[in-house]
Amino acid sequence: MKKITLVLLLLALIASFSFAQGKGLIGIAMPETHVQRWIKDGEALKTNAIKLGYTAEVNWANADQAIQNAIIGAYVTKGAKALIVGSINDGVGRAVQDAKKKKIPVLAYDRIIQNSADYDYFITFNNKNVGQLQGEAIVKALGLATYTDTSKPKNITLFAGSATDGNAFFFFDGAIEVLNPYIDKGVLKVVGPYPKSSADKSTFLQIATENWQADIAKRRMEGLLVGDAKSVTLDAILAPNDPIARAVIEACKADAKYRGKLPVVTGQDAEFASVMSIKNGEQYMTIFKDTNKLAEAAVILIDQIIRGEKNIKVPGAVVAADVGLAAIGATGKKTVTVYLLQVQSITRDNINIPADAGFYPDAEAAQIKR
Repeated sequence: MKKITLVLLLLALIASFSFAQGKGLIGIAMPETHVQRWIKDGEALKTNAIKLGYTAEVNWANADQAIQNAIIGAYVTKGAKALIVGSINDGVGRAVQDAKKKKIPVLAYDRIIQNSADYDYFITFNNKNVGQLQGEAIVKALGLATYTDTSKPKNITLFAGSATDGNAFFFFDGAIEVLNPYIDKGVLKVVGPYPKSSADKSTFLQIATENWQADIAKRRMEGLLVGDAKSVTLDAILAPNDPIARAVIEACKADAKYRGKLPVVTGQDAEFASVMSIKNGEQYMTIFKDTNKLAEAAVILIDQIIRGEKNIKVPGAVVAADVGLAAIGATGKKTVTVYLLQVQSITRDNINIPADAGFYPDAEAAQIKR
């Protein structure tokens, strides 16, 4: 049945294509819609591609790699000039290999395509810095820099993103490298599984959240509250993104212990619901990754790749190798060239920054600023 569904999807995608005008087709394959930012990214990529004179199509794969591969296959069949792929997992490598056989360049978008040697460029944010800023926010909120009472350590529990997303490892390692010294000093105690780095794969998998699904994180948080965290009060929760942050907060709010004061909870993506949660004193912080700028930069990059430019320049981005972060481009089969955009920590103190950057519709921006 699934094969029939994929064949029908492929036929529908091909049939939907109107012959490319102008510079040709850029095919955009996004991973899912349950994380709000991927909807916005896909539309922004399409808009920017059209501005540069390309025909553009965007499709989302519902977190199903077979569906995404069918989407990419349809773009290849249509003779796309290039592909922009926000992958689900390394199963996308088969589709990327097919694109390379047709000499169609692929740009990995905000998620590295692991275990592939069939593409050359990756554009993303400085994802290790995302985690560093999350860790620093916890240190500041708990006053750990000056806290010395090891008889009453602050309590934290750890969540990570999807183990099939290479970025999840960078997020976690950036954060835990900031937190480890305080854990080692005994002023911060981890409740539940504690991988000292993502290299501890078996323990990392215990805190990972399959496909970034918030309901999975909520169930795990509920289990912690009646399990490892039953006899302690959590002071902080390392949550890797906003949907997971809101999920763990929801679980905590159902526990009488936290109705007066929630733990410090981190996040990422500056989703409107989470920024309002920050404004209302629930979620502590988020990371603003200006995905409008990322989409614009990605299209500028893919345009230069299509045109065969040798000296590629991407405004607002640095080459990872130039700032000592070449390892971000390691796929397991080769090291690709990575372009990095910067990120920013958002708390109640600077909550207007994403709204001032035009990140939200006017009605949402007005609610944040009110």
